[in-house]
Amino acid sequence: MSGGATVHVVGAGLAGLSCAVRLVGRGVKVVVYEASSRAGGRCRSFHDRVLDRLIDNGNHILLAGNRAVNEYLAAIGATDALTTIRPACFPFLDLESGERWEIRPNTGRLPWWLLVPARRPPGLGLRDLMAVRALATLPHRWPLGVALHCSPAALRRFWEPLAVAVLNTPFAEGDARLLWEVMRETFLRGEEACRPRLAPHGLGAAFVAPAEAHLRARGGEIRFATPVRGIEFSGSRASGLGFDGEVAALGPADQVILAVPPRNARRLLPELQVPMRMRAIINGHFLIGEPRPEGGRFLGLIGGFAQWVFVRGDVASVTISAGDAIADLPNQEIAARMWNDVSRALGITDRALPPHRIVKEKTATIDQTPASVVFRPPAATRWCNVTMAGDWTDTGLPATVEGAIRSGFLAADRVTTSN
Repeated sequence: MSGGATVHVVGAGLAGLSCAVRLVGRGVKVVVYEASSRAGGRCRSFHDRVLDRLIDNGNHILLAGNRAVNEYLAAIGATDALTTIRPACFPFLDLESGERWEIRPNTGRLPWWLLVPARRPPGLGLRDLMAVRALATLPHRWPLGVALHCSPAALRRFWEPLAVAVLNTPFAEGDARLLWEVMRETFLRGEEACRPRLAPHGLGAAFVAPAEAHLRARGGEIRFATPVRGIEFSGSRASGLGFDGEVAALGPADQVILAVPPRNARRLLPELQVPMRMRAIINGHFLIGEPRPEGGRFLGLIGGFAQWVFVRGDVASVTISAGDAIADLPNQEIAARMWNDVSRALGITDRALPPHRIVKEKTATIDQTPASVVFRPPAATRWCNVTMAGDWTDTGLPATVEGAIRSGFLAADRVTTSN
């Protein structure tokens, strides 16, 4: 890029922030436009008045093998903002049978942990995990219900919880190739790559506030409450950005990066093909009255209403992925059903439903079925100075935190190497 050029990043979610962070690190002038009053998008923290606690809008388990996350946190000086669980351990509870177990992968790439009953879910064997090898050679995009063959126990206690959490799509419908990419970068690389990483002080403190400070310290600008209403074009280039009541002209070497949700991108670029179906994630936060021990940081639940429980201090948070079927239920009904599972999981069944907050992200991610993911656009567009970013674009990964950050890096790389 020429020295006087500006990159205009539309959207201050993780894709937009990561893009801007990489650009200012290369000495590029960056202006970020965010329609809302805060950065972070779907990865944010806020103070809840009912609980009188700082909570996240949703829960995320990061893994040590998430290389884009690691690079991003290192760039903004926030590597220590995540707590890493060493050695890797994923605890589960079967609410129907009462069985508890842990998934504890071993170091090295040969998965001998599957031969040790104490390291695997009951009923899961080496053959069940080796079923993932079939995903690596699929000639087409297939749904997991067709592509993955394993025992009922392995499906219920390993593959389904993993796939639904990663893809936010019902297991049988989820895109098999996307799950393979996650397995290839984490579980198939051994224990060090799949160590869980959590944000003990919230997603905002880990991913958002340090990024904002980093950008401003290096001359980057973030303009909040500044929605981009339209884009003007001249020939093969974007020539102006439309705001409320005005159009700001773009310089001849300026670049535009759209890091907005798919429907917003389609509104700005009507010719763009995007995945239009979205999937919900439902989260619940409960004030449990006393801090839990360090060992109770998260727990996978099988056979109940809730899927994952995360404990931070005296707040227990629940996540239900692929939650479209319950998204329209009354909050009080959702809270009561969640609390039934949480209280059993934490051994506090004598307590009535405590103060709580239900957060419904009805458009949390795109639908990640083979029929939808074929519409994920690449970073490049038909306009030479317009680039796409976002977890829903074609990064090769599912729509996750890692996918969002990687998309931002890809966009930054494109604009800094194409001129």
